[in-house]
Amino acid sequence: MFESLGRIQNPFVRSLTAAFTTLSVITLTSAIAIGVTKSKDESAYKTAVYASFIGAGCGALFGFASKSKGNQRTAQPTQTTDSTIWKDWRNFVVVRKVKESEEITSFYLQPEDKGDIPNFQPGQFLTIKLDIPGQARSVIRTYSLSDYPEPCDYYRLSIKREPMPPGLDVMPGIASNFMHDQVHEGSVIPAKPPSGKFILDVQKAIPAVLISNGVGITPMMSMAKAVARLNPNRPLWFLHGARDGSFDAFREEVDAIAAQNPNLTVHYAYSRPRGEDTGYYHSTGYVDIDLIQSLIIQEAEYFLCGSPPFLESIRAGLKEVGVPESRVFFEMFTKASKTASDRPIAEVNDDNVEAAEIVFAQSNQTITWQTDADSILDFAETNGLNPPYSCRQGICGTCECKILEGEVEYQTMPTATVEDGSVLICISKPKTSKVVLDL
Repeated sequence: MFESLGRIQNPFVRSLTAAFTTLSVITLTSAIAIGVTKSKDESAYKTAVYASFIGAGCGALFGFASKSKGNQRTAQPTQTTDSTIWKDWRNFVVVRKVKESEEITSFYLQPEDKGDIPNFQPGQFLTIKLDIPGQARSVIRTYSLSDYPEPCDYYRLSIKREPMPPGLDVMPGIASNFMHDQVHEGSVIPAKPPSGKFILDVQKAIPAVLISNGVGITPMMSMAKAVARLNPNRPLWFLHGARDGSFDAFREEVDAIAAQNPNLTVHYAYSRPRGEDTGYYHSTGYVDIDLIQSLIIQEAEYFLCGSPPFLESIRAGLKEVGVPESRVFFEMFTKASKTASDRPIAEVNDDNVEAAEIVFAQSNQTITWQTDADSILDFAETNGLNPPYSCRQGICGTCECKILEGEVEYQTMPTATVEDGSVLICISKPKTSKVVLDL
């Protein structure tokens, strides 16, 4: 009965139903009792009447309280629980593929096992694994999550097709071209759980400014949608630069969000607009510090994502106009490269070991460290090992490895979340004379 009562949505109907039900039960019970005892005492009848009305009142209160409690349950936001987080790789099916612009295509992923998936923080990314014909090993890449569904029943990756210049062991365009050309609806892609520290705290009240160019728009989409849905009173700016309308992905989505949220201000800057773009952009040129200053006069938090030159320019400009570094957050979209990163350098001890012994436990190899190696990952590859990696900058966490003995030293500050007892070998060198790794 109580389960049926819980399905009634209107609180007053629920209260009346509970009241009449209780009244009927007590009245019937009293009548049976009086009939059985054949009582002719007037007080017994009065007691039955009073009990019936008191029971009806209690039933009404119970019904209303049950509704309020039900409301509290449905009002709770989706939470990430241990039961929805998986370890290592999990297969996802591409359920939808959408071309967003001349360069960017979106892939909607749902778990092959039909199970629940955890929500994520706006700005995080997904790590995927691709088995590409002609490649000696799986290609691992990280892509920003570009949507913020509620409830979270799919992940969306929006991937830019990159050119394929030669020069690296895994050419920078091979994954994106494979995704565009060979991955279709029904394809299965292994993925790791959402990760990343480039996130926006939705509940803050301070204005937020989202600044991007090119495919850097992808994490901004999840940020904008999350703020619009969960904290619509927060002032939000969305500044994006593109070549022209054909390269401006998600414009209709962003405009739809802005139409429903008066606290969201949108500005598109096209560097080479076409005639048919008239009315769809706000300025000609690039997103730069002069444009930012002309639009934003309040103190705010700044979130930047895009190409390295773009980020360098914006960060330098914000610093010049007095924006504290503590209010500037950024993510750089770069290709996997063995060259040094321009990310913040860790405080490295100058007394680096010169004759360290590196033990790769799984491979049963012990090799003397070479001081000219850029990192333990580079050293491992030079000596014939093939550890997994993606960004080579301590961002994605793909190269995370258990350290069984010794210590390492980071050359740049990692942004990936690293479990206790593990290290990122793409940005580390040995700190002690012996390092044992689970590789």
